[in-house]
Amino acid sequence: MGNVASARLSATWWQLTVEIGPRQEDLVYWRLEQFGCRGIATVAAEGKMLGYIPVQQASWLDLAALALHLRQDALVAGMPSPELRWELLEAEDWANSWKQYWHPQEVGDRLLICPAWIPVPETKRLVVQMDPGMAFGTGTHPTTQLCLEALEMRLDGRSGQVIADVGCGSGVLSLAAVKLGAKKVFAVDTDPLAVEATLENRDRNGMGNQIWVRQGSLEHIPDMVDGLVCNIVAETILDMIPAFRLVVREQGWMILSGILLEQAKIATEMLEAHDWMVSALWKRGEWCCLNVRASG
Repeated sequence: MGNVASARLSATWWQLTVEIGPRQEDLVYWRLEQFGCRGIATVAAEGKMLGYIPVQQASWLDLAALALHLRQDALVAGMPSPELRWELLEAEDWANSWKQYWHPQEVGDRLLICPAWIPVPETKRLVVQMDPGMAFGTGTHPTTQLCLEALEMRLDGRSGQVIADVGCGSGVLSLAAVKLGAKKVFAVDTDPLAVEATLENRDRNGMGNQIWVRQGSLEHIPDMVDGLVCNIVAETILDMIPAFRLVVREQGWMILSGILLEQAKIATEMLEAHDWMVSALWKRGEWCCLNVRASG
């Protein structure tokens, strides 16, 4: 863990600034996420979106290609071409620069996602305190919000369930699941920075006995679960579908997101081919969340 922390302190980051117009947020967000940005923040009042990516992951040529992709996306969608600028930030500057844009956020009927560095406001909601660190994942992206709302529905009045959080990122879904009544969460992610962030947020919220965290993926979950939540890219979810039965109990359920609306059909067909049924499809902007249960 010490080596990871040292790497975090010495890292240099690109800050990408994209000037966006009306209705462009989802499209630009998706492109920055596909590019590999670890953090994305929308500054709606200024009509811009900020993205952050380690300098070793993106060269000048990569950034120029991203600018071209953004223009092409806008052209296909019939929207104005967004302007992309970039500058270098040291790790400490990166870690603090986006925080000014993130404020407590109500999600669903019961949850409040609150930055760890500000006082918790008076509320009757279930408070999840978060500092995503360099893993990012603040609960502001549409796919995360859809997952949180779906978890609220699944876990409402059903305390005592054991679930898996595959691709846990900062741990926001794991934390929310425990707040909503889950007995145990197995959280896994292939990124060591995500594992570190989830561990820190777990301990920050006093959930050391309820959230089990490991670096890895589906095959590292140590026991069968009642439900599974997975908010990652659709291509990875499609690869996992044949193995979900090895982890989720026979009458179990799944919440799958990170899926564009145009990818929902192929995901649904592949799930049905492996004896799963999509019981509901929730959408927000260009994104959707599949609520899945075992068929038969």
